[in-house]
Amino acid sequence: MWSRRTLIGAISIGTLIGFAVPAAAQETYIPLISKGFQHQFWQAVKTGAEQAAKDYNVRITFEGPDSETMVDKQIDMLSAALAKNPKAIGFAALDSQAAIPLLRKAQTAKIPVIAFDSGVDSDIPLSTAATNNLAAAALAADKMAELIGGEGDIALVVHDQTSRTGIDRRDGFVNRIKEKYPKINIVSIQYGSGDHLKSTEITKSVLQANPKLKGIFGANEGSAIGVVNGAREMNRKVVIIGYDSGKQQKQAIQEGLMAGAITQNPVGIGYKTVEAAVKALKGEKLEKIIDTGFFYYDKSNMSDPKIAAVLYD
Repeated sequence: MWSRRTLIGAISIGTLIGFAVPAAAQETYIPLISKGFQHQFWQAVKTGAEQAAKDYNVRITFEGPDSETMVDKQIDMLSAALAKNPKAIGFAALDSQAAIPLLRKAQTAKIPVIAFDSGVDSDIPLSTAATNNLAAAALAADKMAELIGGEGDIALVVHDQTSRTGIDRRDGFVNRIKEKYPKINIVSIQYGSGDHLKSTEITKSVLQANPKLKGIFGANEGSAIGVVNGAREMNRKVVIIGYDSGKQQKQAIQEGLMAGAITQNPVGIGYKTVEAAVKALKGEKLEKIIDTGFFYYDKSNMSDPKIAAVLYD
């Protein structure tokens, strides 16, 4: 019979020369790098990812930069995650092109990449779990048109013009207005980095420059909250359509400061990202786009069980 020391030595040598590693050591690690961490939206995505990790018996980490302007910081996080040799990785790009060189390295190393929320301008991700932002923003435009009577001046406050979500929400909204509502004039499109303080100041400037403005679309959580705060500080009554959920937006809708908003399914986005990564590791075929759905909500339907299930605090 081998002694304990001899057995340990044999296992160590066996590992080096290719013997099977005990199951406990074969942990499936999947890091997720998000666009941010501060908004309630990302906390909801994290919740969904953690639930999937539990269901599929894998280990995840979830991190993102402090601000959605920190592209370099996000790239550093992606690089650090890849250095840990994960089995797969989830990535929500702040810049749709900046991460492509690193993602090519992941592809070369045969690390499956699953994009979530905001994709990249590349076919490297095997799948993208996201809202159809073009369609969702078009619905927001329809609601805006309805509420302002189909005519008048409006503006947009968007989080950025580099991520797929920023581009698609802007274009989905703008294109629908141009296609269907010739009497509506978009007088300004501004970018507030998803920061509610910056978006507040932008909104105040837009309102001051456009005394006849009828409505503003805020294209993410921080943008929408900034628009509400800016209108309140300027004591201006305009139709505000937001995007995402969260406590402050829901409160603004309840108080009549915001007409309504698009809600995504952030828990579903997180869950489907991890699920897709697990399926990729099993060699299963993935849909290129996993549409996680969206809804328009306002004071009239916030208590509807179907809507309430995708509103988050």
